Amino acid sequence: MSYNISVIGTGYVGLVSGACFADTGNNVICVDIDESKIEKLKQGVTPIYEPGLSLILENNIRDGRIQFTTDLEYAVTNSSIIFLCLPTPPNEDGSADLHHVLKVAEDIALIIKNNKHSDYKIIVDKSTVPVGTSQLVNDIFDKHLENKNLSVISNPEFLREGFAI
Repeated sequence: MSYNISVIGTGYVGLVSGACFADTGNNVICVDIDESKIEKLKQGVTPIYEPGLSLILENNIRDGRIQFTTDLEYAVTNSSIIFLCLPTPPNEDGSADLHHVLKVAEDIALIIKNNKHSDYKIIVDKSTVPVGTSQLVNDIFDKHLENKNLSVISNPEFLREGFAI
């Protein structure tokens, strides 16, 4: 069985995860706000080094299982599982800066609301975040959606560069 998956953020975690999801037969849409990065990825040019990643991307781009876009609405509309793989740099006090994660969650909630999507969706927080972040993300969806038909879950990443694939 294959799934329609979106991966929001094409940094190390997002790109490797998206490529591996596609390589296992899923249909993947990778989203990033960096237009030049997306254009390079569409051509199969990887911005990071991970042994085997270039070949996996090449094969899955050719076979149509992975796409790259800056269009978050397109990705949300065409996916049942949405992975949030966004940066969480440290604040001055050492805590995680969650503004990217929370902003994208808000954007996704508004896309679902404005397009009146009723299909069930799973929102997966794969960013490096503290305990309780899934509740913050869930609260955003509760705020915007009367009949929320989704689940928010956490899937911590433990990728090791050079060995992630």
